[in-house]
Amino acid sequence: MSAKSKTDEFIATGRRKTSTARVRIKQGTGIFVINGKDYAEYCSTEQNRKIVLSPLTTIDMVGGVDVTVNVSGGGGSGQAGAIRHGLSRALEKMDSELRVPLKKAGHMRRDPRKIERKKTGQPGARKRFQFSKR
Repeated sequence: MSAKSKTDEFIATGRRKTSTARVRIKQGTGIFVINGKDYAEYCSTEQNRKIVLSPLTTIDMVGGVDVTVNVSGGGGSGQAGAIRHGLSRALEKMDSELRVPLKKAGHMRRDPRKIERKKTGQPGARKRFQFSKR
């Protein structure tokens, strides 16, 4: 209840594959913390760093907000996508006018792609065992 009563802090959830990110933003100096570490330290690849920062670069607010993220589940790229989705949603809560540029850049859409399950009688999700006619 106390988090919702603060008007300067905005909370949103983002998801991608099996990852879930809880994002908190507030006006600040550009501090970006993921699971208690700096974002550059947490994101192992340059591509993931770009994905995480992409909503802020789209609206030119890289140094304008403090971001705190708790992310769990999945791997590196799934977590980066979940953070991007949650950050976009939180920015929209902060200022509803940001929805148009974020949506145009494709950040507001939840990516529905997940790993397809393995079926019985097959070695994988789509692959079949070798067929022998004789």
